[in-house]
Amino acid sequence: MDSKILPLAAMEKLLKKSGASRVSNGSKLALKEVLEDIADEIGIRAVKLAQHSGRKTIKGSDIKLASK
Repeated sequence: MDSKILPLAAMEKLLKKSGASRVSNGSKLALKEVLEDIADEIGIRAVKLAQHSGRKTIKGSDIKLASK
């Protein structure tokens, strides 16, 4: 996976929004890795759902269903 898909600044914003006053680089990297892995799994399932429906286009409903 490309290491620049999700920016570290966004990870810091998410963690601070959750109530953290300070955020280490390690925690930003860990969150980024976890979120990218989850996104990969959801994306793969969403593609399969769209293909099963005879579509090439992934819709929001595919993403929502794939995330369950």
